[in-house]
Amino acid sequence: MNKIGIDLGGTKIEGILLDQQNQVLERIRVPTQQENGYEAILSRIVTLIKDIQSRSDQAASIGICTPGAIEPTEGVLKNSNTVCLNGKPLKNDLESALDCSIEMENDANCFALAEAALGAAKGYSTVFGVIMGSGVGGGIVFSQRIHRGRLFIAGEWGHITLHPNGLNCYCGRQGCVEKYISGTALEMRWNELGGENLALDQIVSKFDPLPDDRYRKWKTEFLDNFGRALATVINIVDPDAIVLGGGVSNIPFLYNEGSKIVQNNIFSDFSDTPILPNQLGDSAGVFGAALLQEL
Repeated sequence: MNKIGIDLGGTKIEGILLDQQNQVLERIRVPTQQENGYEAILSRIVTLIKDIQSRSDQAASIGICTPGAIEPTEGVLKNSNTVCLNGKPLKNDLESALDCSIEMENDANCFALAEAALGAAKGYSTVFGVIMGSGVGGGIVFSQRIHRGRLFIAGEWGHITLHPNGLNCYCGRQGCVEKYISGTALEMRWNELGGENLALDQIVSKFDPLPDDRYRKWKTEFLDNFGRALATVINIVDPDAIVLGGGVSNIPFLYNEGSKIVQNNIFSDFSDTPILPNQLGDSAGVFGAALLQEL
């Protein structure tokens, strides 16, 4: 059986068709056009899946990667940054429109699954997949199976309290990890320290080779927050490998200087948890979605 994966993003919807050996047979991207609302997005996903199905005469399983997560009791989407999806029974509506069963997971879980099965963490049993972009999230995979948890919040390390009485977070709490090491937070902190308005990659590429006092302070804070937050995850989950994804994961010093600070904060005299750059990039979500029914 072939596998169809759909990655529902804020700006684009990507669809992929894999064969039994996970080789790509078809790949299509269309704009999400979320400004047109929920029903329009639903229609675009259905049309895309039918288009992909028509490219092969073999049956295919269907998996969908979404922003946010399915609320376990009501079956509706929650915590999506594509806000028109929140409170909507997306999975049920798609199954009704397509007259078949589908699997649906949030983007962090699909990222973790794809990297564990096909990417940087292939061969490792317990994998923690990290998303550090405009927000901070994560997914946990045990033996190529997603661990969701009782409340479907397993891996949400972005809302661990890093600084009690710290910065206010949209979740209603204070001092969350996301408010300190997301790309958005890091750019805001740079501005607070008097830096010019630069994207995160520009800050690092411009100042890391020739640091000034302002950059040293920014980087030291960043690495300390990153190290203590990720060490907390390791102390609880003790994964065989960690894979970093999202825009922040492109910063080279996270894999040497950052890794050392993580290891120094782990509750163990021997700490060597590998912290790996992702291999699948922004394709991880769509590959993970395609693997959902199989794994």
